[in-house]
Amino acid sequence: MLSRVADSLYWMSRYLERAEHTTRLLDVNLNLMLDEPEGVERRWKRMLAALGHPRGVKWTGDYLDLVRTLTFDLEVGSSITSCIVSARENARHVREQISTEQWQRLNRLYLQITDANFSSLASNDEQRAEFLYSVMEAVHQFQGVTDSTMSHGEGWQFIQIGRYMERATATATLLEVYHHDLWSNVDRIAEGNEYLEWMGLLRSCTAFEAYCKVYTADLGPEKILEFLLLDEEFPHSLRFSIDALQKSLSAIQGEGGKQRAEQLTRIAGRLQSSLSYAQVDEILSQDVISYLHGILVQCREIHETLYQLYINYSIQAALAS
Repeated sequence: MLSRVADSLYWMSRYLERAEHTTRLLDVNLNLMLDEPEGVERRWKRMLAALGHPRGVKWTGDYLDLVRTLTFDLEVGSSITSCIVSARENARHVREQISTEQWQRLNRLYLQITDANFSSLASNDEQRAEFLYSVMEAVHQFQGVTDSTMSHGEGWQFIQIGRYMERATATATLLEVYHHDLWSNVDRIAEGNEYLEWMGLLRSCTAFEAYCKVYTADLGPEKILEFLLLDEEFPHSLRFSIDALQKSLSAIQGEGGKQRAEQLTRIAGRLQSSLSYAQVDEILSQDVISYLHGILVQCREIHETLYQLYINYSIQAALAS
């Protein structure tokens, strides 16, 4: 596969996953304001940290202004509109590689987000929630259309790599910023409003219902960490994301016949093994922040190695593979 095609498919997928993640965080925090109006500043600052402290975006005390910025501001790279515009531009570059249904679904989402007017949403909680839900639904539909209309060859695998790389990074960052509230002292007795915060974290990963099916409604910091970090069956857990990432990396190595990709699968395999055999009590007995930061470093290393092998490789390396 041409490097420019792989690059565009990879980033198209990452940008859409990022847009869905930002949308979900906004929706969860807006709902928490209705259920628990206290701690507004701390909650929105934590959300900005979960998004990697977007450049030029700060908490000013006006949550509606922050929602507007993170939804529509094209100068903010992690805003929903910026991500969708970037995803569509990458899709346009590889229009011949994706299906007509994929392009149509993404194009409709692009037209929806660029035609929206925040002034009509700012004063209406119901319309605002419906708008955010429609964006999340559109991304989910695009993922479904991708799986059902695109050949599951090398291009499809790069889309999976982009999706799960972005998801793993987002989940690890989210767990990291919640550390002080949840895992700095797991033995203390929780206050009533903390249960809403824990539910907010689970809902930020679309995990509340799935969590309850495993642990019933017994919310606890240790169980939440175990589920979001180590569950092998839940699509937004770190372990599931890394398993899926490793599977797609192995697939493109097999299809491309690139022996030089062994370094990449070794890095990803090491991270996969560390999650497959980890126990939550062992993780909690050490520095959780350092553990999560180590996962983020390894994800960055996988991304950089992927680029060296498939995107920015030299002609000599390509001929030697």
